[in-house]
Amino acid sequence: MTQTFPSGVPFMKMHGLGNDFVVIDARDGVMRVTDATVMAMADRHRGIGFDQLAVITKRDDADVHLTFYNLDGSTAGACGNATRCVARYIMDETSKTDLTLTTDRGILLAHDAGDGMTSINMGQPQLTWQEIPLARDVDLDALPIDGAPMATGMGNPHCTFFVDDAESIDLTAIGALIEHHPLYPERTNVQLAHLVGPDHLRMRVWERGVGVTLASGSSSCATAVAAHRRGLTGRRVRIDLDGGTIHIDWRDDGVWMTGPTAHVFSGVWYHERP
Repeated sequence: MTQTFPSGVPFMKMHGLGNDFVVIDARDGVMRVTDATVMAMADRHRGIGFDQLAVITKRDDADVHLTFYNLDGSTAGACGNATRCVARYIMDETSKTDLTLTTDRGILLAHDAGDGMTSINMGQPQLTWQEIPLARDVDLDALPIDGAPMATGMGNPHCTFFVDDAESIDLTAIGALIEHHPLYPERTNVQLAHLVGPDHLRMRVWERGVGVTLASGSSSCATAVAAHRRGLTGRRVRIDLDGGTIHIDWRDDGVWMTGPTAHVFSGVWYHERP
């Protein structure tokens, strides 16, 4: 692909519950994305800083297409909070209350839930070892890993531990270890969660290719699905993350995620800086 932003790349800094993103609207141009560019932008001291980069492009069969990159330059098949941020941006631009977006996950529906809240249908969870994917056929509800975590796919792989107190465990240590567990050939996101009350969870997140994050949309969906499968909650769940609260509803048509978004600032990224 060729670079069509000779004077710099316009970008937006956005976040959903502190899960922060750089969003590039490339509908009128094509951005050449390299590992070096992603990592330079991701540097919180010398660049912009983000958990993921989202690039918006045109799509004939949808309002927009989204491609996600982790801060290490790897691609992410799904990013629920970034999808909600972009959906809100497109809704504000077009005055639409319902959108269709495409990602590597497939076609996602977005809805204006009112009061500044945006809902995304993240699709049905992937509940076979091949889809997630895992390295072999095992019990998805009790993986052969210390703590018997659960495996779920949401367009990306997840490993969810239900514990007595998610805040008392060293997430950095366990996240770094489990992300690269041989059972997950494409690495995995890791969640620690405990039950607060009826249909109410506390969760902390380690994202593959990123590390500890304040929130994660796909992780929230995976944890809500896992909690229902384990009999801990119903299908409608409130999840308190480090960055705030999100609401998950596992319906017949998919897993809906509803929460706030924020457009923090806009700027221009220059590839050659002093």
